[in-house]
Amino acid sequence: MMVRGIRGATTVSGNDRGEILEKTAELLRAMVEKNSIAVEDIASAVFSVTDDVDAEFPAVAARDLGWIYTPLFCTREMAVPGGLGRCIRVLLHVNSERPQREMIHVYLHEARRLRPDLGSPGEDTFYYSEE
Repeated sequence: MMVRGIRGATTVSGNDRGEILEKTAELLRAMVEKNSIAVEDIASAVFSVTDDVDAEFPAVAARDLGWIYTPLFCTREMAVPGGLGRCIRVLLHVNSERPQREMIHVYLHEARRLRPDLGSPGEDTFYYSEE
């Protein structure tokens, strides 16, 4: 079995603990659902936040979803001029027999701007695989 990476990102409207947990949980549920993975197949998760998101660790949302045995790590991103603000990113490492090209990456809300080559104007959410 190989370890595969699945990327995801979302944004919050403000530095609010409740919204950070809500939007992170929404993202994690979508990543698991779109990839048809079981929580026990998640080897680890790395969370990163922009410097304007510090009211809560996004990894708390994973624990609240029952990811009790999954190793989690949170980090803060560099403040890059022109970068997307109030953003939460996730990199899941998943044990899977599926090839990497079949992994479906998930971008929600304003985080769609991170990949403008994907999705359609006016959509609030998009998913893609690298096939």
